[in-house]
Amino acid sequence: MPRRSPHRLLGVLAAVTVAFTLFSPSSPAAAETSAPARAAAVRPLSTSTPVVFVHGYTGSASNWVTAMSVFRLNGWSSANLFAYEYDSYGNNITNAQGLAAFVDGVKSRTGASKVAIVNHSMGGLVSQYYLKVLGGNTSVSHLASIAGANHGTTAAGACLIYTTCQQMYPGSSFISQITSGDETPGDTKYATWYSACDGVILPYTSTRLSGATNNNVLCQTHIGYLADTVVLGQVARFIAS
Repeated sequence: MPRRSPHRLLGVLAAVTVAFTLFSPSSPAAAETSAPARAAAVRPLSTSTPVVFVHGYTGSASNWVTAMSVFRLNGWSSANLFAYEYDSYGNNITNAQGLAAFVDGVKSRTGASKVAIVNHSMGGLVSQYYLKVLGGNTSVSHLASIAGANHGTTAAGACLIYTTCQQMYPGSSFISQITSGDETPGDTKYATWYSACDGVILPYTSTRLSGATNNNVLCQTHIGYLADTVVLGQVARFIAS
């Protein structure tokens, strides 16, 4: 069989490339797409919203080092990334009140009318109490709950000497208060990330919020989320949407 010349091979490759471009789903030739859909597809992501990170039980601001790096890679300025710290052994009502004051401070400092909140583990309880009971949803554009203990976890049975753990146990009056009625109040956009491999949020579906976009992660451990750049990237894009 005669060997094809390099020029002919390049020509064949070019033709294949053109055909792929013309009939790719992202190409206008592939299918009719409405003007609004096209506009939504090219709309730039908004990375100007300040983000407040809320750690979990026994956590601290240092939990969010990787998350903040991911957010900066997605376009956020360091000046718009904040970490709220609270007393893991105190009372989540007090912690939520502290979050309210912290958010007000971030709004004042940045000039923003709203912030986004990203929480982990018990930070879900602090955040939900702030948004639902204290009316914080009017100051929050997006709420992203990563392995949040939003409906409690039986793992809290190991630390019931602390008020926060009593509040985090399923069926507590605190849990009832933040889950009764509308779990996603206001115009805030809500999303959660949860996994059967969590190991700390028991049952793992406790993180899900009715009315939220609930993302089932194939397999991730409770602490592993804090270094999971894939999930953290999804969180950043959710807030930027």
